[in-house]
Amino acid sequence: MRRVLVVAYYFPPSGGPGVQRVLKMIRYLPQFGWEPVVLTVRQGTFPARDESLLAEVPATLHVERTRILEPYVLYRRLTGTHSPIDVSVLTDREPTSWRQRLAQWIRATLFIPDARVGWLLDAVPAGVQLIKRFGIAAIYTSSPPYTCALIGRALQRRTNTPWVMELRDPWTNFLTTPRRWVLPRLFDRHLERSCFERANRIIAAWDGIVTDALGKYPHLSRDKFVVIPNGFDSADYPPTEPSRNSALTITYTGSLYGLRNPGILVTALERLTAEGEIPRQHVLLRLVGRVGDDVVRDLDASPLRDRIEIIPYVPHHESIRYLLESDIALLVVDRSSDSTTIVPGKVFEYLGAAKPVLALAPHDSAIEALLEETCAGSVCANVEECAATVVAWYRLWANGELLVHPNAAAITRYERRSAARHLAAVFDQLAATRE
Repeated sequence: MRRVLVVAYYFPPSGGPGVQRVLKMIRYLPQFGWEPVVLTVRQGTFPARDESLLAEVPATLHVERTRILEPYVLYRRLTGTHSPIDVSVLTDREPTSWRQRLAQWIRATLFIPDARVGWLLDAVPAGVQLIKRFGIAAIYTSSPPYTCALIGRALQRRTNTPWVMELRDPWTNFLTTPRRWVLPRLFDRHLERSCFERANRIIAAWDGIVTDALGKYPHLSRDKFVVIPNGFDSADYPPTEPSRNSALTITYTGSLYGLRNPGILVTALERLTAEGEIPRQHVLLRLVGRVGDDVVRDLDASPLRDRIEIIPYVPHHESIRYLLESDIALLVVDRSSDSTTIVPGKVFEYLGAAKPVLALAPHDSAIEALLEETCAGSVCANVEECAATVVAWYRLWANGELLVHPNAAAITRYERRSAARHLAAVFDQLAATRE
């Protein structure tokens, strides 16, 4: 069995969606002839921690945890906040204090490609040693953070080992990218281009990432890119007994902040309950995860506040349980210029839970195409469409009827095991060219 070095910042006990893709790849790659060896951080400043995920790490897996210089303690002192970085910084509102403005300037100017760049100091020498010690046949990095790609590039240069760079999101000019001034922006683009050119293969979690990359660097070959969508793992869903909620329960799991705001649905529910289309006691909006202060302020101002339940971050298996106990799974796509191409990983988790998906997203988008392929839900681009969909689903729910009729065969294609098989085939191809 060949060995692959997996470089990932987000790894248990880190929680959140970023860790799931790598963790599931590691779980299933050995079934297709590849034994992972993991390089990660010893003490990461994770937006969320989920100690329960440590139980999913195979006992035989070698995990090398190295030191990392993390700047977020200083960052939080400057901003005067203790919130996780991704829900306190990535908003569509301007910073309101000099401390926040200074902190954002430091982030945009000094942390290139991101605030994990201090990991390079220990990760590269540790990676070289792992490649020699285990006879590594391929390197696999997963970004963001994009520092992982810099580590992969350095390891490829030093050892001539084939490198597969995975992007779960685009790199520069994406909605989560800091607004850099000209010199840092040029340097960030230089790093991005260098990694794109050096990588032997580039794995994209959704098609829009490939379109973005080729739009920036048209000299790259399309053959270098491989799209391996996110997915779900059937093993994560325990058998449950059918039950009926006393209210139509709409559940969102994950982070909400800034450009990712459920305001369209909240306004639609306010209208429907005020007009008597849905009795207010017959609807419950449940938000499970990290909710930014900006979103909380909006929800607190709603006349339906008593029908909105916010549950702080919970372990992954509990998040799945909340999904299985709901009637509708809510998907909120960030309102941005990239929104037509974005495919959040959580939509596949919703598909695995077999819950109707109510997506607040643009029409003619990648999300709409996916929901049409799987017959698993509806896209609503505005309040009127959302109100019409919710009231129609409420009437079906009240009559005990199915809200959607999903295509089980289409959904099965997004199993995590299938993604691991596809990734292993990429490794096989690179290893064969080296022998």
